[in-house]
Amino acid sequence: QVQLAESGGGLVQTGGSLRLSCAASGLTVSNYAMGWFRQAPGKEREFVATVYRDGGTYYVASVKGRFTISRDNAKNTVSLHMNSLKPEDTADYYCAAKLAGGLMWDPKIAYWGQGTQVTVSS
Repeated sequence: QVQLAESGGGLVQTGGSLRLSCAASGLTVSNYAMGWFRQAPGKEREFVATVYRDGGTYYVASVKGRFTISRDNAKNTVSLHMNSLKPEDTADYYCAAKLAGGLMWDPKIAYWGQGTQVTVSS
């Protein structure tokens, strides 16, 4: 059974930092592109970051230089370290495993976690 379990969300002040973790079971994170997405109230789910199988990473422009995605193969986890947080980062954050090939994500061809809430106060 594949499970992705996010943790680490919470309430932080503008400019603060937060580290989210995604614990995977039933799959090996190094065998998949792993990503983080977020969904703010009233908005569509948005891509945030990906770490590819070869270790390469990609970020949405709005978080470049502030967020870092990483993979710990020994722990079979994926993390998202968020710095210089802004109120617009407030959202539910989801971990995902990419099941389809290619660069683009298909949300229907992926495993998803349950989400963890991040709130950045102004």
